[in-house]
Amino acid sequence: MNHYYLLGRSGLRVSRLALGTMNFGVDGFHAAYGKIEEEAEPIFRQYLEAGGNFIDTADFYTAGESEKILGRLIKRAGVRERLVLTSKATNTVDPSDPNASGNGRKHIMRAVEASLRRLDTDYIDLYLLHTWDRITPVEEVVHTFDDLVRAGKIRYAGLSDVPAWYAARAQSYAETHGLAPMINVQLPYSLVSRDIEAEYVTMAQTLGMGLTAWSPIGGGLLSGKYRRTGGGMSGTGRLTNPEAAGREISPTDWTVIEALESVATELGHSMAQVAINWVATQPAVASVIIGASSPEQLASNISALDFEIPADARRRLDEASAPRLGLPYPMFTPQYQSWVVSPGLGIGDKPAGYAPPVFNAVIEPGR
Repeated sequence: MNHYYLLGRSGLRVSRLALGTMNFGVDGFHAAYGKIEEEAEPIFRQYLEAGGNFIDTADFYTAGESEKILGRLIKRAGVRERLVLTSKATNTVDPSDPNASGNGRKHIMRAVEASLRRLDTDYIDLYLLHTWDRITPVEEVVHTFDDLVRAGKIRYAGLSDVPAWYAARAQSYAETHGLAPMINVQLPYSLVSRDIEAEYVTMAQTLGMGLTAWSPIGGGLLSGKYRRTGGGMSGTGRLTNPEAAGREISPTDWTVIEALESVATELGHSMAQVAINWVATQPAVASVIIGASSPEQLASNISALDFEIPADARRRLDEASAPRLGLPYPMFTPQYQSWVVSPGLGIGDKPAGYAPPVFNAVIEPGR
């Protein structure tokens, strides 16, 4: 995994696979599948030994325990300076306090200081909004991030799970006013969740934000643990419990799963590896966030970068998983534009050596 991409329009180099640490710790919302520190350390060490340098956490993960465990693991390994450490804030840390959540300046400033203490570090390399709070003006967020960069509390700023218009507004405002730019947008992306392709991919490419993808195996749906049966679904993972799954598995999902299984069998790799590879090699994607419940699972996920998906196999995956977007998005396809924009005039790329013609004629009305 000694292959790094620049994150957005910045000089920050990050691994193509980031280590997600949402399961480091056994407190709070994510406690059901959390790992105690002794279980998390071999996973962390395995990632480092594979050459990874991009670590993702948040103040909300396991009620802050993820950050505390990471702080201790990083110190024991003596690797703080070589890591790109990411954390996030938005979610409430005190339900009784209206300013202990959201993206307002008061909460973000407090959240950064609390994360620095838990991580036992002087700075955070990349700091993100965890999600859009639907309240705080984007200008306030951008100014807050800029102040944090100038104060040395964070090195770079970014966004996670926000509307595309919000991310575009934040970046444009930062550029216009000479403030710290957003170098990253973190979003869910997988073969069963390609909705971001409607807006975010082009936005990220155009506005200089590297896209980091979370849930590349669809919350476990693409892991290979589940099979369709006459009575619904069989498998050993948590998605067999409808209450834990949080979603129903649609006929389209099964079409994707079956296409993925076919391709994985042909290539001699696991379904999870092919699913991660597909995401990692999509346009605009700088890094894919992978988690693991064991060092062995992490090693298997890291191996997802060791092969290429052949063109025909990729086409089959693309066709099976193609998002069905409503209007106006189908109007922006090459097929539609070919007859909307000057149909029949043969407009296309300029040939090599092209020089624009010089027109001297006067075009009269009606001619």
